Amino acid sequence: MRLPLIAPNQLSDQQRPLYEDMKAGIAKGFRGFASQRKDGALLGPWNPWLHEPKIGGAIWQLTKVLSEAAVVPDPCRQIAILVTGAHFHAGYEIYAHVAVALKDQLPDATVATIIAGQRPAELAGDQAIAYDVTASLVRGGTLPTLSYELGRRAFGDHGVAELIYLVGLYSLVSITLNGFDVPVPEDAD
Repeated sequence: MRLPLIAPNQLSDQQRPLYEDMKAGIAKGFRGFASQRKDGALLGPWNPWLHEPKIGGAIWQLTKVLSEAAVVPDPCRQIAILVTGAHFHAGYEIYAHVAVALKDQLPDATVATIIAGQRPAELAGDQAIAYDVTASLVRGGTLPTLSYELGRRAFGDHGVAELIYLVGLYSLVSITLNGFDVPVPEDAD
């Protein structure tokens, strides 16, 4: 890892409010995987964000906005996040969101196929649309009109926008994790 973990007693005055907000948000909505060290230092993307609190704070605000009033169903959100993490080979993102996806009742085989970079054959309905929209976006270029329209029909105008922003956010998260070489916790399954 390229950035040292910051123990709570080492936080600067600029880092402390962001740390407290992230810690509370993590406890509320990011469970099922290791997100902090025993001394309270934050793992995953949260540590790099603490190192640059102005930038990290803005990313954290976007994360909260896209999490708090989500209209895209959780299994579809997890499919989008896993497709994005698999595309970027972002280990911590895959580790964390496999745990969340399984909690959201996505079948093991579906999750395994997605993290292998393939489209699960059994996907149907809104999950298939979430996969297809995300896969198209991470490949680059303009989202095809048909994919956009299917997203609108499945999730509504706000929902398709949310899905697009979610893919953008988790692309940024993946690049953050890869850029700073953030590892999967040693004791992770």
